Amino acid sequence: MDASGAAPEMTVLSSQPPLRLWAEQQGAHARRVTWLELFFDLVFVAAIAQVGAPLATDYSLHGLSRYTFLLLPIWWAWHGFAMYITRVDADDGVQRALTFLQMVAVIFMAANAEDGLESDSAAGFAAAYAVMRLMLGAQYLRAMRLPAARAVARESAIGLLISAAVWLMSAFTPMPARYAVWAVAVAIEATIATRGHRHTRSLPPDPDHLPERFGLFTLILLGESIVSLMKGIQGQPDWSVAAALSALLGIAVIFTIWYGYFEGAQAASERPVRSASDARRFAIWHQAHIPLYLGLILTAIGIEHVVKAGGRVPLEHGAEWILCSAASGLLGALTAIAAAGPGSRRLRGFPLWRGLMLSILPLALAPLAHDVPAVTIVASLAAIVAIHAVLVLRPS
Repeated sequence: MDASGAAPEMTVLSSQPPLRLWAEQQGAHARRVTWLELFFDLVFVAAIAQVGAPLATDYSLHGLSRYTFLLLPIWWAWHGFAMYITRVDADDGVQRALTFLQMVAVIFMAANAEDGLESDSAAGFAAAYAVMRLMLGAQYLRAMRLPAARAVARESAIGLLISAAVWLMSAFTPMPARYAVWAVAVAIEATIATRGHRHTRSLPPDPDHLPERFGLFTLILLGESIVSLMKGIQGQPDWSVAAALSALLGIAVIFTIWYGYFEGAQAASERPVRSASDARRFAIWHQAHIPLYLGLILTAIGIEHVVKAGGRVPLEHGAEWILCSAASGLLGALTAIAAAGPGSRRLRGFPLWRGLMLSILPLALAPLAHDVPAVTIVASLAAIVAIHAVLVLRPS
């Protein structure tokens, strides 16, 4: 009792921070990537490496289809968490537990990512991915307590829980019926991604934090690309001038892509969404990362094969189209990312036609690949990438 005879107000102190939206805290403090998020990203290094490992011996359409199918869930897993955490400020015990469970699921995805799609390991990959979607769905269920996020959180949670159920069902479905279940699961994932863009303006992602997260994921894949080239160097039994030149040119390609992404296109710079035009540019920037990542890894692994073969023999049948198409998709994605940069000045002055023409040019090299040493193709691709960086991505 106080002097007036009234009971004192009881204050419940909690060491757990409340669940909030970052958009409601603008100006309070800068949104930066946390150590937990960086730890979360590192787990994906193993998954990406495992999925790409079979391409070292199966750089074919069969290997490409397998790699693409498994890379997409890895990207959706990382991207789903990144979109959640860039909107919702949550760092309590439940949030951390759900995040760690997602990391465990990614570890199991990585452990089951090396074999073919018809194997039991692929079923284990699907089951682990289902667990990850379930945990993310639980995070969105928690976010429903925030009035401004209730509609987005409800829709996301429903979609994620349905997706988790279908992926888990696929793990217990025998072949070849499993392919049909996977087709349904992929369609659901595509629907979730498409509908998610509808909420970009109503619940915008953090303009600094999300590009930083995308930039970090890009660095992971650039690192994996360097590892691929290192494997090519290590696997070279007869170190020749052509092999050395192929390796050096491959390294130059990776370095140039780094420059083009971070310095030229400024892809990791601030991307606020305040208007309908901002939302359109954001969608282009956002979606262009999928062909960028696919093209980056496939280009690096293609050059790895060239280095291993010594660079003097022509590319094998089919490999030339994969390598050249990967480089084409990579340049096209960088062009789209640069064109979607914030600010009308860049859009008016952006040499879009140059980017499109240079993006198509690698495809013209594929028909020549059977008649010239593979090092010639790598040198041509390196020259095109460098010209693209100078003429299209050079900072204005």
